[in-house]
Amino acid sequence: MSYKLLISIVPHNMGELITNATKEAGAGGGTILMGRGTAANSIIQLLGLGDTSKDIAYVVVDDSILEKTLLSVKEATSSKKSHFGVMFTVNVSEFIRSGNPNQEKPEGENNMAQNESYKLINVIVNKGYAEDAMAAARKAGAGGGTIIGARGTAKEGDAKFFGAEIVPEKDMLLILVPKEKCDDIVNAIQSLPCFAKAGSGIIFCSNAHDFTLLGKSEKAE
Repeated sequence: MSYKLLISIVPHNMGELITNATKEAGAGGGTILMGRGTAANSIIQLLGLGDTSKDIAYVVVDDSILEKTLLSVKEATSSKKSHFGVMFTVNVSEFIRSGNPNQEKPEGENNMAQNESYKLINVIVNKGYAEDAMAAARKAGAGGGTIIGARGTAKEGDAKFFGAEIVPEKDMLLILVPKEKCDDIVNAIQSLPCFAKAGSGIIFCSNAHDFTLLGKSEKAE
């Protein structure tokens, strides 16, 4: 079996609408995180969708019901305003459920024809620097992003061992961008002064599949 991680970003308190829709399609439970959008000048941009509180729903979905699950989420949000949210998937190389140590590992990717026109850029920085990273990303061609509050797990003694100051409070910035813009945006963020110090942040990217804008279509309005 193979799996995808279905990620949906919607207005605050709407995360359950997404997870309930995925359950109706046969998926298991999900996890809902809280974040905030970073769209500039009220322009609706990918993953920005306004400077408001957001729910980020994570649901691992079996490939055999992926299309059914995507359709269920689309139908559940079809009566909402246009640009209500976004939905996309990323590949899952391994999925292990607790309490089931002998389960089979998922098969490798079996759908090489997937649309990979978008990249998800993940930036983890010390708290307060996500806005700087987003500003640099915009200058390089990004639209908006979503910021999630987080915290590091390093021990106090690690600071001496690694020779870097440990800042427990973190910001995680998610930016969904067209694939061809990814390198320029990553380079722009990496060149910031806040990334010059060792241990101050990390950036990693992954392919995003099945990108969908949720809510009413503009033609239906």
